[in-house]
Amino acid sequence: MNWMGKSRPGATATATATKPKSGNTAVTASPTLKSRSSNGLKEFLWLLSDIPRVRVLDLGPVWQATVNFFLEKGFRISTEDLLGTWKEFLSAEEECMRNAPKSADGFIERVSPSALADKFLENALQYPPESVNGILAWDLLDYFDPAVGSKIMDRLYTILQPGGAVLALFHSRAPEKFHRYRIVDTQTVELVDAPTLAVHTRVFHNREILELFEKFRSSKTFVGRDQVREGLFLK
Repeated sequence: MNWMGKSRPGATATATATKPKSGNTAVTASPTLKSRSSNGLKEFLWLLSDIPRVRVLDLGPVWQATVNFFLEKGFRISTEDLLGTWKEFLSAEEECMRNAPKSADGFIERVSPSALADKFLENALQYPPESVNGILAWDLLDYFDPAVGSKIMDRLYTILQPGGAVLALFHSRAPEKFHRYRIVDTQTVELVDAPTLAVHTRVFHNREILELFEKFRSSKTFVGRDQVREGLFLK
């Protein structure tokens, strides 16, 4: 498979840092941790290493360790906690529905997942087209309704530059605990125990993953011993 025509581990990018778009403060607490080796992260970084002024979008919470990791490499890093934002959005929508006038039969019409996704994306993931080189999606797609996940993938594809990459994780079975992810080094990710923001929705089969990323021109999968698959997708 031709990964961007690269034949060597590249030079370090020379870009500068940007503030996380979400405006969240960095998380510095010391919750329960465990580490996993990530070949997907190693190759994700290699793919981006020759691109000038690399900009990475992390779709998890702001971790100081992750921010420092990218700054030391000269990358620009933006962060948008997509699951946290989604939970806040759903809570606001539920409140609106409770206060909405009922129909004659006493029922409130429910909004479809697709329509909810459209409304959510009116404010979420607001980046210019082709403005990001790499996206860390972690395991977010496991927690979204398929219709919502599909809309999110369309937006991610739009904001990703040609030649850019998405790193996503997929659980082979429902995880016992809810985790967030932060980077330790070029091949190590820490799994941080966190309060549950969303219920694990589905286990993706290989065919479903390929369909979800069908617009991307190539992909590579890394299977771990911890029931987690890493998918690296190239636009």
